[in-house]
Amino acid sequence: MFGFKLFKSNIADILPDVRGKYAYDVNLAKYTWFGVGGPAEVLFSPKDAEDLRYFLKNKPKNLPLCVIGGGSNLLIRDGGIPGVVIRLDAPYFRQISLGENTITCGAGVKNAELKKVILDNKISGLEFLCSIPGVIGGSVKTNAGCFGSSVKDVIKEAQIINGQGDIKTVPVDDLMLSYRSSFFPDDWIILSITFHTKSDTAENIKKKLDEQKAYRMKNQPHNQKTAGSTFKNPEGLKAWELIKKSGCANLQIGGAKVSEIHCNFLINTGKATAADIENLGETIIKKVQEQTSVTLEWEVKRMGINK
Repeated sequence: MFGFKLFKSNIADILPDVRGKYAYDVNLAKYTWFGVGGPAEVLFSPKDAEDLRYFLKNKPKNLPLCVIGGGSNLLIRDGGIPGVVIRLDAPYFRQISLGENTITCGAGVKNAELKKVILDNKISGLEFLCSIPGVIGGSVKTNAGCFGSSVKDVIKEAQIINGQGDIKTVPVDDLMLSYRSSFFPDDWIILSITFHTKSDTAENIKKKLDEQKAYRMKNQPHNQKTAGSTFKNPEGLKAWELIKKSGCANLQIGGAKVSEIHCNFLINTGKATAADIENLGETIIKKVQEQTSVTLEWEVKRMGINK
């Protein structure tokens, strides 16, 4: 069905024996919020950190690797992704443990899953994170933020594994977190994150969660195929204002269109290709630059090859 099927036997022969799962020629569209994109040549779900460590130490040296999380801030191109795509979705990577004024979450924990934990344990400070789509690992790599807070404000340290299979704990200062970005060597994979926490009443925590949900429901598209904010806000400016000012609020290319609710959100109407979405984004960048001399930068991560 997809483009890498002919190579299944060849790549299967060179992969290390693992306790997790390999799947071949996997449609990645179902793993992204946009619902578009081509196949992974191989999708690898390690059983635990040691399984991932073994894989990294024993894989062929030149084998292409990438990691995907919850797919909420991701655009996978129509040609798919060659090599191995790693997804940390096993139960091991979805564990949560509480410490003294800290909480440690596996990289595969969905941000939304934190709601019940922080309410039950009266933990405050992470309410904003609960409202961001995706998983913990991806939230840190992009220094995700909203409602005046970002991951940088609450993270203590991250446990990572590098391309050589070495596991180490990295303090927040070494992550060099900044607006929607961080310092992560390409071969680092986040295993877990430890956050600072503080105590509050369940009533206050629930109030914050409800207020944030209500704001998103009113001001952002929901129940639609979108990856959230498409472009970063330039310093001192708002991306959506620049998009609207440049006459891009009603743009549509193929099955991709600018959201009528928030013009910094791109929507897959149901028939879009990844190329439609990327072309729409690039068209917006060009028009905004022509009208305002400001060059917008993608916040959505794009990966893979064109078809």
